[in-house]
Amino acid sequence: MNQPKENHAIGNAPAGGTRQSVTVIGLGPMGQAMAGAFLERGYMVTVWNRTPGKADELVAKGAVRASTVNKALAANELVILSLTDYDVMYAILEPAAEQLSGKVFVNLSSDTPQKARQAAKWLAERGARHLTGGVQVPPSGIGKPESSTYYSGSREVFDAHRNTLEVITSTDYRGEDPGLAMLYYQIQMDIFWTSMLSYLHALAVANANGITAEQFLPYASATLSSLPGFVEFYTSRLDAGKHPGDVDRLAMGFASVEHVVHTTEDAGIDIALPAAVLKVFQRGMENGHAGDSFTSLIDIFKKTAVRP
Repeated sequence: MNQPKENHAIGNAPAGGTRQSVTVIGLGPMGQAMAGAFLERGYMVTVWNRTPGKADELVAKGAVRASTVNKALAANELVILSLTDYDVMYAILEPAAEQLSGKVFVNLSSDTPQKARQAAKWLAERGARHLTGGVQVPPSGIGKPESSTYYSGSREVFDAHRNTLEVITSTDYRGEDPGLAMLYYQIQMDIFWTSMLSYLHALAVANANGITAEQFLPYASATLSSLPGFVEFYTSRLDAGKHPGDVDRLAMGFASVEHVVHTTEDAGIDIALPAAVLKVFQRGMENGHAGDSFTSLIDIFKKTAVRP
């Protein structure tokens, strides 16, 4: 069961006493932003990257460059991983297996919920603990109180390191299951990338008709801003599994998407995206949902996956 959402404001490193310390492995734009945020809050930061030169700017700001993964791990109990995916984690940590025991790994890399669960088990077998993280912002959002990261895994481990994690962003703990944070992250990405791709497609059609991105901006923004209202309206119906055609009907939606496809063709723009949407609507029609709300398409998605 999902835990209630808990958002916490970004914290500061404790004033006075022993300086807090952390190791950051992976210095792409996100890892660099995280390490930089820790340095700004007064943390002692050890960094490592397979391309050593990526640490130069951080070292100039006071970070310690570890010459090997083993030394990066030995420096601190808490290790932040910011990597391309979980396969890279294994490639980096397997040769340093003797250094894993007693460590806490906060994996902020993107991958699947199942791979997050497998990683937590793999680390536990080697005496380490794992927290899954899903950062909801780009590197420019790191260190800002309005930004947030999903976390899941051991509540005890999360609570013990929450203040440090809140230097990066505010925190949203999702539950004990290591896969939950990644699940929440990926379903958000599902919405984000699909929405942004639809915007680019619509803009391509607009451009073909002499409309610039600047001219299109207020109209695109108005449509995107209207979506929360629709999501809120349909939520209770979706949870109840009810799809009455009292407000909208799938047949009307099918006709609407057909018009989008034809408009795209007339503009000489690739129809692959709206055609894929039309195919989903068509499957709903063929399954007897013509008089139901378009939300009945969720039942089409839940059927056996259709491979491209």
